[in-house]
Amino acid sequence: MNKAERHTIFDDAQGLVFGTLMCALGLQFLQHAGFITGQTAGLALVISYAGHWAFGPVFFLVNLPFYWFGWRRLGPAFTVKSLVSVTLLSLMAQALPHLMDFSHLDPLLAGVLFGFTTGAGLLALFRHGSSLGGIGIVALMVQDRTGFRAGWLQMGFDAVLFALAFLWIPAERVLWSIPGVVILNLVLAINHRRDRYIAT
Repeated sequence: MNKAERHTIFDDAQGLVFGTLMCALGLQFLQHAGFITGQTAGLALVISYAGHWAFGPVFFLVNLPFYWFGWRRLGPAFTVKSLVSVTLLSLMAQALPHLMDFSHLDPLLAGVLFGFTTGAGLLALFRHGSSLGGIGIVALMVQDRTGFRAGWLQMGFDAVLFALAFLWIPAERVLWSIPGVVILNLVLAINHRRDRYIAT
């Protein structure tokens, strides 16, 4: 892409706000149903469920060790944008429960809505040079260096996390969580491809 077509600061700002808001909305569907997800968000959810802690602060803390790795491997711009995205998501995840509520939400629909809204949010973040930290940083680095798609790598991590989740989360809730994670990772695997789509 030539220099004139690169994202401006405003482009990146709206992309990060849109992406984090979609992901925060997806998490509301997930938490209302008591489900889990994969990646560092899933790890933070399992910890928050087990310790009865708020998701936002746990998610922020879980991501801290990955910033050094991101800075060294993917550069300061990507790492700073990821830090901004994680901070925004942590704040939005704390605020949204006070601004919206569900009287009824079918479990399967909760997973489907989570998968599509969070997938759209992560795509926006990836295309604006950001991520939600953690496994996303590692997955993007591997994709850029080897061509192995970020979505497939994240799905492998998710499989391990779900296997461990059975130790602390009721089996029914873990199983109901699977459709949303599969949809999320398929959205990324199909749509986040440099051979099909151009991104800055």
